[in-house]
Amino acid sequence: MNVNSKQKSIYKITVCAVMIALGTVLSLIKVWEMPLGGSITPLSMLPNAFISVMYGLPWGLVAAFVSSALQLFLSLGEVLSWGLTPASLIGTLLLDYIIAYTVVGFAGIWRKNGYMGVCIGTAFAIILRFICHYISGVIIFDIWCPWANVWVYSLCYNGAYMLPELILTVIGAVLLFRSKQIKRFAGVE
Repeated sequence: MNVNSKQKSIYKITVCAVMIALGTVLSLIKVWEMPLGGSITPLSMLPNAFISVMYGLPWGLVAAFVSSALQLFLSLGEVLSWGLTPASLIGTLLLDYIIAYTVVGFAGIWRKNGYMGVCIGTAFAIILRFICHYISGVIIFDIWCPWANVWVYSLCYNGAYMLPELILTVIGAVLLFRSKQIKRFAGVE
């Protein structure tokens, strides 16, 4: 590894660390919060999507995984207070945190298709995150809705915060990646 490639790696790691920190701070600002987890935040997923768009899927997925671990760490006390069985707790930790936040790293999947690819990839990644929460709601949290169809309940509950998150994040990506400077910085033309 020559000095130039070592400097590029350090630069990428630094940018990823800053974006992960930004996403984590934004996730703590809750515009609206659901009673059993889930909230609307001001663009907290966009920094991780940005990493995937800038550096590709491997970097995006690793950074999103690190973000998922941070989200889990920050929410662990609340999750433990829900009184879940050990199996439900493990399922929640995996589906609602580790997998759900890591899939945001897929935002750059169509980054080589330019501006539209970035916007569609960002929407795709957030839809994947919604699917994780939806499956978790159907499998794990069905015990909290014996009066209703669990499929509809999970759709409504998770859609109540993920749809606004999707809309806000895609609008943020549209505005962010419209800028010529950001396109050049991210390598998206």
